[in-house]
Amino acid sequence: MKKLALHWQIIIGMIAGVLAGLLAGSLGTSAFIRVWISPFGTIFINLLKLIAVPLVLVSLIVGMSNLKDISRLSRMGTKTFVLFLLTTIMAITIGLLTVNIINPGLSFSPEKREELKAMYSSKVEERSAMAQDFQTKGPLQFVVDAVPENLFMSLGDNKRMLQVIFFALIFGIAMVMLPEKQTETVRKFFLEANDIVLKIVDIIMKFAPYGVFALMAGMVADFSSGGGVLELFQALGLYSFAVIFGLFMMLLLVYPLMLKIFTKIPVKKFYQDILPAQMLGFSTSSSAAALPVTMKCSEEKLGLREEVTSFCLPIGATVNMDGTSLYQAVAAVFIAQAFGVDLSLGQQLTIVLMATLASIGAAPVPGAGMVMLIVILQSVGLNAEGLGLIFAVDRILDMFRTVVNITSNVTVAAIVDRMEYKQT
Repeated sequence: MKKLALHWQIIIGMIAGVLAGLLAGSLGTSAFIRVWISPFGTIFINLLKLIAVPLVLVSLIVGMSNLKDISRLSRMGTKTFVLFLLTTIMAITIGLLTVNIINPGLSFSPEKREELKAMYSSKVEERSAMAQDFQTKGPLQFVVDAVPENLFMSLGDNKRMLQVIFFALIFGIAMVMLPEKQTETVRKFFLEANDIVLKIVDIIMKFAPYGVFALMAGMVADFSSGGGVLELFQALGLYSFAVIFGLFMMLLLVYPLMLKIFTKIPVKKFYQDILPAQMLGFSTSSSAAALPVTMKCSEEKLGLREEVTSFCLPIGATVNMDGTSLYQAVAAVFIAQAFGVDLSLGQQLTIVLMATLASIGAAPVPGAGMVMLIVILQSVGLNAEGLGLIFAVDRILDMFRTVVNITSNVTVAAIVDRMEYKQT
């Protein structure tokens, strides 16, 4: 088992979980699955929740510290971050449009959705109370809520992730504004802490096959009567199609259009030149692992200046996650549809906001996108247990969305290079 790649381990865990759930359903032993197997799936979800706040805090501070000199890089930085923000919002919007048109979660029958709602009735009541509380607040309450009054309270509650992001941004900016010698120790601490946090994520992901087995076994056992399993896999296939369709819209429509408008690089040449970086990202599901090759392709083949690539690409690997943001938007709405929750326009706009902010803190490693999805689900009152519906195909989809992440970073770098150095 250890010799297999992680995505194969997860697929095996998924298949084993499905078989165990089917067997338990046919034998009438679903209670055994719920009591003795499903808790391990809950433990896995809790582990992901455990690392969410440290992952955001540390990786975002490290990304901000890479700015080095604000006065020298302010113009380039402004253009870079505006473009990152633009592509991220476009990705999330395409994801929401795609999932609302395809409606993969509606493949569940009304009866099955009612069963899911009954299973999580306490959470439905909690969401209703939260919705009533939200209606009593003013339109600027989300701005007030973004500013923490007590950092340690924010660190202890995943629902206050926006406050953690706010503090990390302020902390990172302050580090850059101070002389490098004064912040050398702190910068080294966070760099090493970032390595430790990423290693913890890696450790947690080693448990993923077993967590997926437990989640799928419990899910399928509850669906195994009345053709529920067929509904489950039909919906899962539509969900995967919605994610991949949205990702290809970014690759074949959005980025080529941006290149034609803002640069003189032919689209065909652009994709040919960055193909090695895309393939490395596809095979590793890590834009960080592909970063050296990405920078080499950008400089040697596309002819981008080193001062642009050395700034845009490392920052982009930390804060620009178009593929991940699109997937999170699709996944959040899919899970809501599966549980029979009708997300309002306001809640979907909240998904846009939270997916944009969460993409800033998502580490460029396998599994980090799933961690950040929990933040988005909780921001609109959805149950994190719904991850069990999508985890089986997450690693495969992760390979596709990493390609989009890398392509977006190089696209932005090419545009910034053109704006800064090639005005004629």
